[in-house]
Amino acid sequence: MNAIRAEGLVKHYGEVRALDGLDLTVPEGTVLGLLGPNGAGKTTSVRIITTLLKPDSGHIEVNGIDVLRHPDQVRRIIGVSGQYAAVDEYLTGHENLEMIGRLYHLGKRKARARAEELLERFNLTDAAKRTVKTYSGGMRRRLDLAGALVISPPVIVLDEPTTGLDPRSRLGMWDVISERVRAGATLLLTTQYLEEADQLADNIVVIDHGRAIAQGTPDELKREVGGERLEVTLGSRAEAQSAQEILTKVCASEAIIDEAAHRVHAPVTRGSWALIEAVRQFDAAGIEPVDIGIHRASLDDVFMKLTGQAPAEPSTEQEVAA
Repeated sequence: MNAIRAEGLVKHYGEVRALDGLDLTVPEGTVLGLLGPNGAGKTTSVRIITTLLKPDSGHIEVNGIDVLRHPDQVRRIIGVSGQYAAVDEYLTGHENLEMIGRLYHLGKRKARARAEELLERFNLTDAAKRTVKTYSGGMRRRLDLAGALVISPPVIVLDEPTTGLDPRSRLGMWDVISERVRAGATLLLTTQYLEEADQLADNIVVIDHGRAIAQGTPDELKREVGGERLEVTLGSRAEAQSAQEILTKVCASEAIIDEAAHRVHAPVTRGSWALIEAVRQFDAAGIEPVDIGIHRASLDDVFMKLTGQAPAEPSTEQEVAA
């Protein structure tokens, strides 16, 4: 059964076509990573799925419920966290979570117990009685994510959930997400961190200009890009240019040079042999690489090939764990 099914979603903002017939399916109990450059339609898709926005045309269901006909029913079974923390800064952390529980009709005692449980799970117990306006950006983000899980929803939609978190907090969030999926939840995730999608997603859909341009498991998408490449970093531009000639011969394909980074790479089919031969020829030419190795395709490579641009940089706001 598909927990989320969207067909032919179209959305215009004036003359801008944000979604252009987008189809999405997320099987129950799986994680779908939705990737794409800025402006591709990711957030618009999330807003439609979570009942915050109506499409101009198309059909969408969440757990078999028609989102457009029965939005109230959908809101009772989903947990949502957007790009920016939606918390009340004049309430304490505990009050924020308890309020969400009460809005979901958990009852005062159960809402209070659930708030305490989540504050501990997200390492916010020490700040539970402080007003949120005293929280750091990372703390607000974690509180918002906790709010999305108050009712242990069967369907969770997270729009760039770990932006603004330091690496340790990000890894902790990955653990929480994985824990919920193991318990049977379904997750739709948008993210600018491609390693996050690689780590968490069972399937990935890459969208651009409001359309799905590729989909599959992370490994399937990497295989489509190509196998291995031999990559070498040199100490100077002159050495990089010499290395480009050597790799082109060794790899029997045109080596690509990044002169600014003094880096050269070329696709290979016999990786181990090519690496050994390249080292031998570099030694004979008196070239000592700073770094050399065989690299397999990453989701960054997939993203670059499919969209023609590098992934957008995540928020440059200071990352804080406190």
